[in-house]
Amino acid sequence: MNWQTFYRQTLRDIVLWLPLAAVIGLCAGLTSALLLVSLDWATATRVANPILLVFLPFAGLLVGWVYYEWGREIESGNNLLIDEIHQPRAVTQLRMMPLIFIGTVFSHLFGASVGREGTAVQMSGALADQLALITKRKVQDRRVILMAAMSAGFAGVFGTPLAGAVFGLEVQALGKMRNNALFPCLIASLVSDWLVRSLGVHHTHYVIPSIPAVTIMGLLAVLFAGALFGLAGKSFAELTHWVAKHFKRIKYPPLRPFVGGVCVASLVLIFGAERYIGLGIPSIVESFNQPIPFWDAPLKLFFTTLSLGAGFKGGEVTPLFYIGATMGNALAPLLNMPFPLLAGLGFVAVFAGAANTPLTCTLMAIELFGAAIGPYALLACVVAFLFSGHSSIYVAQRWGSGKGRPITDDKAGVRLSDLTDSK
Repeated sequence: MNWQTFYRQTLRDIVLWLPLAAVIGLCAGLTSALLLVSLDWATATRVANPILLVFLPFAGLLVGWVYYEWGREIESGNNLLIDEIHQPRAVTQLRMMPLIFIGTVFSHLFGASVGREGTAVQMSGALADQLALITKRKVQDRRVILMAAMSAGFAGVFGTPLAGAVFGLEVQALGKMRNNALFPCLIASLVSDWLVRSLGVHHTHYVIPSIPAVTIMGLLAVLFAGALFGLAGKSFAELTHWVAKHFKRIKYPPLRPFVGGVCVASLVLIFGAERYIGLGIPSIVESFNQPIPFWDAPLKLFFTTLSLGAGFKGGEVTPLFYIGATMGNALAPLLNMPFPLLAGLGFVAVFAGAANTPLTCTLMAIELFGAAIGPYALLACVVAFLFSGHSSIYVAQRWGSGKGRPITDDKAGVRLSDLTDSK
């Protein structure tokens, strides 16, 4: 291809993707803003009315029944979108958007320990896939549209457009990024984040007052912490799948979140564990400001894996932020590091390990805490990525390359759920 043909094709691609990605970003921004406002209302309502926790099993039963009747084909959520990127089969049903939205709001209103990014990504993906249908895009274009939608949903709900742009590229395969989608993913992320902010919806600010200069001892401390963060991410992913597997022994699916809701509500009420339900943002903020109990991280992990494994809707990422930030806070005095810094590194690194997205999480750290954290964040996220093995909260991720060993052709493109670390 000569240079004239190359630049003509590049200009054609820009003209095609700029408006299309902008529309995807607008859809994602609107749905993200709606979700954030709704979850603020649900959380405030639950906190003001603690009695709502008693009804968590019945909320789970209702959400489970709705999905059983109308959402069986879309229940896999983010994993469905990843599968469609790799092996496109059918346009995602639009009903995914209202079902995941209602399910998530109910989960938060009545006290399940779940997140929100999964909801934002699924709502964005469902809308964008309709756009692919309307515009009659080819299979390869539909892949890019779904990646841009995942990027935009992530950026809109967290206020991190650069991390969002890379998330859509990085999350679909371990060690293999589809860089041809970078431009639409970036445009969609920027537009989504801009719209959420323009609508006056604010994101939580996490502050690290000062970041120490990079030293050998500091890097060694972060390397050690990163390994622990990776093991925590691995534990979260594997325990969530293990709990879900055992709940599937209950033959009637709507009963699974009902039983899970009974367990969560009973334990919270008996032990006064309200701190470990919902998003837990106040506790995350607290971990940046003062020392907190070391048991916060394992208890949040327990309640979240129980809630998600039972079938409550939402996401994993904000609970992973909670686990990482509180874990980093607890590790700080042992490693002679400032607890705001270790809380910030844990915030991103546990997610990096659980989702196999070290570049996304490094960019998120820089966007949230400033460029000075970059060297520490990259080290923590990469080490967490390595130590999490081939586990993932997204079982539909494909094996693109191994961690620390060459990829073999027979494994390329295989779902991570079909592999073990011994393979």
